[in-house]
Amino acid sequence: MSAHATNVLAELHRLANPTNVAGMARFGIVGKKLLGISVVQLRAIAKRIGRDHELAEALWASGIFEARILAAFIADPKCLTRRQAKAWAKDFECWADCDGLCLHLFRKTPFAHELAVAWSHRREELVKRAGFTRMATLAVHDKAASNEVFRNYLGRVQAEATDERHNVKKGANWALRQIGKRNQILNREAVRIAKHIQKKDSKAARWIAADALRELERWKPR
Repeated sequence: MSAHATNVLAELHRLANPTNVAGMARFGIVGKKLLGISVVQLRAIAKRIGRDHELAEALWASGIFEARILAAFIADPKCLTRRQAKAWAKDFECWADCDGLCLHLFRKTPFAHELAVAWSHRREELVKRAGFTRMATLAVHDKAASNEVFRNYLGRVQAEATDERHNVKKGANWALRQIGKRNQILNREAVRIAKHIQKKDSKAARWIAADALRELERWKPR
């Protein structure tokens, strides 16, 4: 490990606040190594460091939750490989590191759309969630992608809507809602898909659809 990585990890340990760890657990933020550092503090460190992919790799390897969130902030999406993305995804411990990596790093990679679809087929709960989380974040941030891309994503949501696992159904619901708020065409399509999902004999599917429809049927373009 480089001296720079050692120094950054030492700084994180100095900022540790064990009192915050219990509070994080109440929101489902759990892991083997939690320090209780706020996102605000991590963002300040990331701003000071800038892009540093080598450092991000060392921070991820530490296994510390906050170090991994910091890695998401400073890693270079152009340097991240598919193999590395898959390896990091296997290390997810909760919704927070999953969504953090998708929002701040994975969605910015050249293969973001490719892995969104691939991961939505995966068996592992948090990796599968990451597929749908990627779809949700791309719906918001990738202004150039075509409607057809997101129609295909709606098909994946419909196909996986009966997965009863908490993290998967939450991810699928998020994708459905964000795609349906992208534009009027996709809103109509998302509402149609949600109504189909609602008819499935599955608690997860009915929740995904009902929760999304409350938002999508009221949505108006800005």
